[in-house]
Amino acid sequence: MTDWVFELLLLFLPDWLALSVLYLLIALMIIMPVMLCVAYLTYAERKVIGYMQVRIGPNRVGMKGLLQPIADAVKLLFKEIIVPTESNRYLFVLAPVLAIAPAVAVWAVMPFDDGLVVADLNIGLLYVVAVGSIGIYGAIMAGWASNSKYAFLGAVRIAAQAIAYEIAMALTMVSVIIVSNTLNLSNIVQQQNGGIWMWNFVPLFPMFVVYFISSVAETNRAPFDVAEGESEIVAGFHVEYAGMSFAVFFLAEYAMMIFLTMLASVLFLGGWHSPFDGTPLESIFSFIPGIFWLISKTALLLFMYLWLRATFPRYRYDQIMRLGWKVFIPITLLWIFVVAGMNYYEVKPWF
Repeated sequence: MTDWVFELLLLFLPDWLALSVLYLLIALMIIMPVMLCVAYLTYAERKVIGYMQVRIGPNRVGMKGLLQPIADAVKLLFKEIIVPTESNRYLFVLAPVLAIAPAVAVWAVMPFDDGLVVADLNIGLLYVVAVGSIGIYGAIMAGWASNSKYAFLGAVRIAAQAIAYEIAMALTMVSVIIVSNTLNLSNIVQQQNGGIWMWNFVPLFPMFVVYFISSVAETNRAPFDVAEGESEIVAGFHVEYAGMSFAVFFLAEYAMMIFLTMLASVLFLGGWHSPFDGTPLESIFSFIPGIFWLISKTALLLFMYLWLRATFPRYRYDQIMRLGWKVFIPITLLWIFVVAGMNYYEVKPWF
């Protein structure tokens, strides 16, 4: 897909500069849509939760409030960034960068459609786990560098929570690897071709549920948002941040929300495959591009994120830890053995 762009750049630039410009363009093609989606996910969240709570939500800036995310971004852009006097200035500034960089880098291996992927790595799933887990260091660094007890408590909470739920999430991915026999995300989607009954959520339904709830906890969303528990520790690890430095943490959280739901669609819900494949309706919907189905599945899972936030109160910290360590990890370990047995006895049609 990028070959013709590279050849065009070579007409005007030397090899090394043409390659650098190409990589920059690819990065912008990923970053700009993700940031736009993040902005309007905040709008959708306020609207959806507003309707659930019999409120209107944003309705002042633009038609039906559609320009509210732009107004919020401009406001944050012009707010003063205050660095606490007794903080570690260098780590304080580095922490937001360390939070946002992995949230953007993981998109490099996401297959949006057949052949529509920036880097089709054979170890794509391993790359996601390795790079995605770095983001937690940004929160830990922010809490420690702020020289604030509230921020430090938030950092400790988020670190312990991330360990518990990242283990459970990684174990759900192991079951997908057993079913698909590959770490390549595009191949995992291709393996689910043939109809909705071939999607991985059918033989791996308990793992799909564990993955989804773990992803909610991993992104510190309600009801698992004790790391940012306003009633207990003000705002958690980013309490000392303001303006765009705060906004970067906000962007990282929402970018990971979108990524983890899209990854769930790829791993468990057939990725870009239509739910009508293998049915009499397949020919009617064949004109719809695969990326539409992937985005639709992602939007449905994101709606469930918002639904959970509007429905459940915040859990106590001990309840969150018990769910992660004493419920999810044992369930995932048990189901891995079940899936391994199904693989050994070649249970049809998934093995």
